[in-house]
Amino acid sequence: MSNSIIDHLTIGVKDFEKSKAFYDTVLKSLGYDKCMEFGKNAAFGEKGVPSFWLSGNTSIFPKLHFSFIAPDHESVDAFYKKAIELGATDNGKPGLRDYAPDYYAAYVIDLDGYKIEAVCKQ
Repeated sequence: MSNSIIDHLTIGVKDFEKSKAFYDTVLKSLGYDKCMEFGKNAAFGEKGVPSFWLSGNTSIFPKLHFSFIAPDHESVDAFYKKAIELGATDNGKPGLRDYAPDYYAAYVIDLDGYKIEAVCKQ
């Protein structure tokens, strides 16, 4: 497993173009580049690997979205099951996503309204 607990993070922004220009400039000073963009979503990271996202689609990302790294598909399933048992709201049952051929994830809304995800990319 990775040294990090977080796979990626997304923040919802009010002014997508202004925020994109801001983060593009300040993150370049840290060695990160914009590596992906579609619609009102832009991703920044190292070597083409997105780890920080901006979204102007605040109906989907009104606050923060965290994606936690899972070691395997069974862990994603367990994350989802336990979260629902503890009062989280379903936001996407465990399964493969069309983001990438090996992107197995589950989504819930936690007790404070944050969209959280567990993802296994193998």
